[in-house]
Amino acid sequence: MSTPDVWPVRTERLQVRPMTEADVDAMWEWRRLPEVNRWLGLAPDTIAAFRERYRDPDRLAAMYLIELLPGDDSDPRPIGDVMIRIGDGWAQLEVADQAKGVEAELGWVLDPAYTGRGYATEAIRAVIDTCFGPLGLRRVHAGCFADNEPSWRLMERLGMRREEFSRKTALHRSGEWLDGLNYGILAEEWAAR
Repeated sequence: MSTPDVWPVRTERLQVRPMTEADVDAMWEWRRLPEVNRWLGLAPDTIAAFRERYRDPDRLAAMYLIELLPGDDSDPRPIGDVMIRIGDGWAQLEVADQAKGVEAELGWVLDPAYTGRGYATEAIRAVIDTCFGPLGLRRVHAGCFADNEPSWRLMERLGMRREEFSRKTALHRSGEWLDGLNYGILAEEWAAR
């Protein structure tokens, strides 16, 4: 999915690195919270089910841990995670080979104890920089439930364009059909911002 020398990606305050099995317990701590897992596409209800899901060799997306870098010699503190699913763009059959592995879908989760400080914006900006820089992708997109205002506001802060507002297209685990939002940005748009 990516070259080993791309990760970890560092910012002034954060590090984004590939998730390991040892990170699953830390991720569970924020992903199990009701205010977080209500927005997740997959929310296992036990740590055992969560571990099993992230051990699945058929999982199509790569997971990365967001860590807060310490100001001293202590270890970085896990504060969130990012999903990157690199995929193909749509193409007519004659040019389909040119559309392979050219775009990424992103998803993210931040521990609520660390919201409101710009960490999510900083981390996702660094991930998009990596997608358009070393990974050489041409498009990045992300989606969320329309009611997940912090998520769509983050996408707008980053300069992503709202490409779709869909009415009651997503069945929530509550049984309610919810509205959805999809955002995207092209490499040339990212470079021009």
